[in-house]
Amino acid sequence: MSSQTLREARKYEEVHEKLIPSDDRPKFHLSPRVGWMNDPNGLSIYGGKYHMFYQYHPYDAHWGPMHWGHAVSEDLLHWEFLPVALAPDEFYDKDGVFSGSAITLEDGRHLLIYTGVMKRTTENGQMKEFQTQCVAIGDGLDYEKYENNPVINSDAIPKDSSKTDFRDPKIWQKEDGSYRCLAANRAEDGSGQLLLYKSNDCIHWEFEKIFAKNNRRYGLMWECPDFFTLEDHGVLLVSPQDMLPEGFEFHNGNGNLCIIGKYDSATDTFTEENVQAVDYGIDFYAMQTIKTIDGRRVMIGWMQNWDTSGAHDEKEPWFGQMSLPRELSIRGGRLCQRPIKELENMRTNKVEHKDVIIEATKDLKESDSESIKGGVSLEGINGRCLDLELEVKPKEAKELFDRFVISIAADEKYHTDIVLRPKENIAKIDRKFSGSRRAIVHQRRAFIPWKDDSIKLRIVMDRYSMEVFFEDGAYVMTASLPTDVSCDGIYFNTNKDAILKIVKYDLQ
Repeated sequence: MSSQTLREARKYEEVHEKLIPSDDRPKFHLSPRVGWMNDPNGLSIYGGKYHMFYQYHPYDAHWGPMHWGHAVSEDLLHWEFLPVALAPDEFYDKDGVFSGSAITLEDGRHLLIYTGVMKRTTENGQMKEFQTQCVAIGDGLDYEKYENNPVINSDAIPKDSSKTDFRDPKIWQKEDGSYRCLAANRAEDGSGQLLLYKSNDCIHWEFEKIFAKNNRRYGLMWECPDFFTLEDHGVLLVSPQDMLPEGFEFHNGNGNLCIIGKYDSATDTFTEENVQAVDYGIDFYAMQTIKTIDGRRVMIGWMQNWDTSGAHDEKEPWFGQMSLPRELSIRGGRLCQRPIKELENMRTNKVEHKDVIIEATKDLKESDSESIKGGVSLEGINGRCLDLELEVKPKEAKELFDRFVISIAADEKYHTDIVLRPKENIAKIDRKFSGSRRAIVHQRRAFIPWKDDSIKLRIVMDRYSMEVFFEDGAYVMTASLPTDVSCDGIYFNTNKDAILKIVKYDLQ
């Protein structure tokens, strides 16, 4: 039986969704039905469809008491909203229904596992959050919370580990039919660790081991773990808080991290080998993955940044969106990402230019990349819902340009730049002229090695975002864009003559 809290949330979103025109939303990135969205939750297959739940505050486009929003899709690109699935309506989750995951049980029911948050006063008079892992079971539309929640509480946390930072359960089933669950926790040294639990029924859990430890290497607390095997490797994804930069590999603040290693399933032992950022842009966090119906491993993240997410207009009817679904592979020890192949079914209006010479803008300097003055536009290359494939190289091999600038979402006043610096092996995204009225994060740089004096990149744009895939997805840079959709120009600028190959598709 649904609670009054859940019924009120469902009624509110049903009424207020009708006030948001479809053209005011992204075309193929999931946004909240109304109000606020952050982490993806419970990405799973049930009833022949993909289900995406998400951290959700329906009543306001800013963070508030967390619910689970709900949407379904047949291709991970076109989404249908379903009624809010979970609300904070029990004593153990009265202060928030936080992130988690989902799985189909042997009896065919859909199980959601999530973190329940309850604030209470401790013995010394401090108000603290207490986080426990809870389940709800349903039919893909309505979910009932287990009568004996929570199923993993603080008694199951090992000694010298935080009793308050304990969240974001990730569940999977092993070949022998048993289940495993990873939960984010804070170790005695104040940095993140992941606790592994096991169960035969997803209800009765016991602590197995500490699966991975941060040891204060990559930020502090680790959030939103995801673990899977891919091409005989174990892959661990986490979102660290309070990171420090390491060259161009990690950026300050709340980031994303991939650890690739060996996984011994018999003993549930994960051994680290390679470490990298997942996305080198501005807006990407809390990623979850799914194994598609045809066996591909696909990842979706929250296309926002905690350090900038409070800067939007309070009058906006919705805020937050999910990233493009990305097919994952491992190449040369790196996690690589490509836009999901179903995106190609949306391609239309192909425009191609081969070996176009982009002539140098005289004395193009760093500051000049902040202007599209002198930039070249090409016939048919414009728009805001696009799939662009480009290859850039110098006209003369011995005359390698210092910078090549691609300006998108542009008109006389606004633009966002992708700056290529081959001599330094650096790519930069810069959105300070995108229409932002706040001193938020506007730039990111990534170290991207050039090969044979050329670089290939693919830019996917959807009304309010851009995702740039370099070298067949070996590096990705993502950013949300506030720019009005009427700004649809694309310009090219270089300080030495360059040759450009480009194919553009509109995405319908």
